[in-house]
Amino acid sequence: MLEVDREQVLAYRIAAHGLHREEKDPAAAAVFDLGLQDSVRDTALLGLAARIDGEIRPAVWDDDRFVLAWTHRGAPHFHRRTELDAIRAALVPLDEKDAMARILWQRKQVEDAGMSATDALFTAAKAIREVVTGAQTKGTVSGAVTKLIPDGLSYACRGCGVVHIYEQLMRVASIHAGVRLEAGATPATLAPLEGRGRIKTSPNVKAATRVIEDYLRINGPATPGDAAAYAGTTRAGVDAMWPDGLAEIRVDGRTAYLPEDRVPLLEKPPEPDVVRLLPPLDPFVQARDRAVLVPDKARQKEVWKILGSPGALLADGEIAGVWRAKASGRKRLDFTVTPFEVLRPAVRKAAEAEAARVAAAREFPDHRVTFS
Repeated sequence: MLEVDREQVLAYRIAAHGLHREEKDPAAAAVFDLGLQDSVRDTALLGLAARIDGEIRPAVWDDDRFVLAWTHRGAPHFHRRTELDAIRAALVPLDEKDAMARILWQRKQVEDAGMSATDALFTAAKAIREVVTGAQTKGTVSGAVTKLIPDGLSYACRGCGVVHIYEQLMRVASIHAGVRLEAGATPATLAPLEGRGRIKTSPNVKAATRVIEDYLRINGPATPGDAAAYAGTTRAGVDAMWPDGLAEIRVDGRTAYLPEDRVPLLEKPPEPDVVRLLPPLDPFVQARDRAVLVPDKARQKEVWKILGSPGALLADGEIAGVWRAKASGRKRLDFTVTPFEVLRPAVRKAAEAEAARVAAAREFPDHRVTFS
């Protein structure tokens, strides 16, 4: 069994994520094998800017090769359009416990609904499909869908005094309804997928397994528990979708798994001599083994805040600090970079260059960087 330390794992992941910035075509970025999350302003855009050699601007999402939809864990992800059917198939629950985990229900919600979580999922999907025949805001869709579904699939929102379909149920059901999101739209806007076929309710173990394999490929070596947390299913449920052809790897005394064809890259990864400003929720920091990424618990709290997570400074093969950016008018973006330790002059200079790249990606003509 191959034994490695966390530094070697991070060097592998930096290469697996394409953070050496050797790819020129955005659609060829390895992160799209799994999906590129876009939950925070420009997250996906800046994730690409960290990985692609060449100019990246918001217009990249006008490319018909990409589509945005609520997919993994009900979060919005960009996918290659040609692969969205496979993603949708992978998200059909394999059993009732899997369905409950994906829509974040406990037994009480199932009892209140008067139907299984699986039936609730596809009841909601049918209603969403009926409502979304053109581009409509999320609020409009939610209101219309709530009128079509049984009372047990909705709740009274104290904040606005209105009854809504459960948020996570709506998010997870939308992809099965054949519904996508409009990229860059505020508020969130739903639209029918072009050429959407019928709603498919049969589990597809092969497709689900591919998602787990892609997670291990980009964020491995990892454990079944890590993969289950990413997919939004139970630890027991991930066993049914666990891939073949995996190598066991010991990471600082812990057993983890990696596709066998990736072992050579783990054994001899490129030097992780890159400096990148990774956005909040970047795929690199979405790995579920946070202690591997950032061993110090106090630093973990800085990187993964409950509300308002910052971006991460990647330097010398480590998450070396955090950063935030704030617009100063419409022309300047002000960066505050907070390193965990004193940075070498070369790293500071590279971080400043990355800030210029982030500002350009967000179409700000000027920027300023402060190290705190």
